[in-house]
Amino acid sequence: MHRPVLLVIAHGSRDPRHAATVHALVRRARALRPGLRVEAAFLDFNTPSVPEALDRLADEGVRDVVALPLLLTRAFHAKADIPAALGRAPARLNIRLADVLGPSPLLLAALERRLSEAGLSPADKCSTGVVLASAGSTDPEAIAVIAEIARELRHTGWCAVRPAFASAALPRTEDAVRALRAQGVRRVAVAPYVIAPGFLPDRIARGAEEADVLSEVLGATPELVTLLLHRYDEARVRGGIPALSV
Repeated sequence: MHRPVLLVIAHGSRDPRHAATVHALVRRARALRPGLRVEAAFLDFNTPSVPEALDRLADEGVRDVVALPLLLTRAFHAKADIPAALGRAPARLNIRLADVLGPSPLLLAALERRLSEAGLSPADKCSTGVVLASAGSTDPEAIAVIAEIARELRHTGWCAVRPAFASAALPRTEDAVRALRAQGVRRVAVAPYVIAPGFLPDRIARGAEEADVLSEVLGATPELVTLLLHRYDEARVRGGIPALSV
């Protein structure tokens, strides 16, 4: 059966850990879906750029591509940068744009996994407050999504959850940590709601210095890999091609 190429589009970073995480996600998606061609491209800093990746696919005779934004919310990159880059693609490519990753129960599961790996057990939830620390955005829609995810995370049993932002919006991570302390929360954990390491995740880590626990970024967790393939399948169905199961 014909399978469009999955092109994962990441933001890019000068920090080499960012691209390494993206490539790890791509490798794991390939392993989970044998026979599916999965490639990565970047909006900035890393190669290949989105135009370079699309030109190469067209030169190789590829006709159908599902472009998947490696983004957690629909903010400026999803609404402007990626559509603009795809608009410059060779005309012979048939491109379907998949939805951004969030929100999704799989992302909540990945957050819970990282908090567990950081040493927190289900029994710790009733005495632990969580700072849900995202990169930040000036887009009201993206801010509202983070607030809703914080509410959903709270409903899984944590005694309190507060959103925080590394840039563009308030509060900052350190302020949210202090607010939970002032609220009387005994233990505070910071959960970065970001995919890969880089400048803003490092800022989140610095803001977590007064917290008791700092979990890892989402990274190439099984939940994130599964979500990539779900978004791919959704885009294929919209394009009239039946989804392939994992």
